[in-house]
Amino acid sequence: MTDTLVHAPVITPEALLDHWQGHRRLTRRLIEAFPEDKLFSYSVGGMRPFAHLAMEMIRMAGPGLNGIVSRKWEHFDDKKGAPTTKEGLLKLWDETTEEINTLWPQIEPGRFQEIDVAFGQWEGPIYWTLFYFIDNEIHHRGQGYVYLRTLGIEPPPFWDRN
Repeated sequence: MTDTLVHAPVITPEALLDHWQGHRRLTRRLIEAFPEDKLFSYSVGGMRPFAHLAMEMIRMAGPGLNGIVSRKWEHFDDKKGAPTTKEGLLKLWDETTEEINTLWPQIEPGRFQEIDVAFGQWEGPIYWTLFYFIDNEIHHRGQGYVYLRTLGIEPPPFWDRN
């Protein structure tokens, strides 16, 4: 009998993308659940309105994947201006989702283990940076759940990421 060490990833890049996109689908449903007049203005305890939180997620996701692929970390182009309607926010969300889907296959396999400094401020392996993007989205989505519940609106089930 020989001892064989098998190097297999805990999760494949494709499975990680599917996991992240599952969270993005759920966050999109949360945006849809907000009344138009509350999405950009309602907050609790001094937290930012959910549209602002969603824009933070957008500002990380698209430019973040671009940085991972190109190794050039450029911030979101705010010159275009942030959307002021739910429709506009959902459109930008969907465009970012497509951008992620387009860029993801361009990530070189070894890149996930490389150390980089995302946006000139967060140093760590690329897989850690991706976890940060996902964790940040989950954190802010939790705030959105609180907002919806205080508005008397039942949020989508947190476990349903289809």
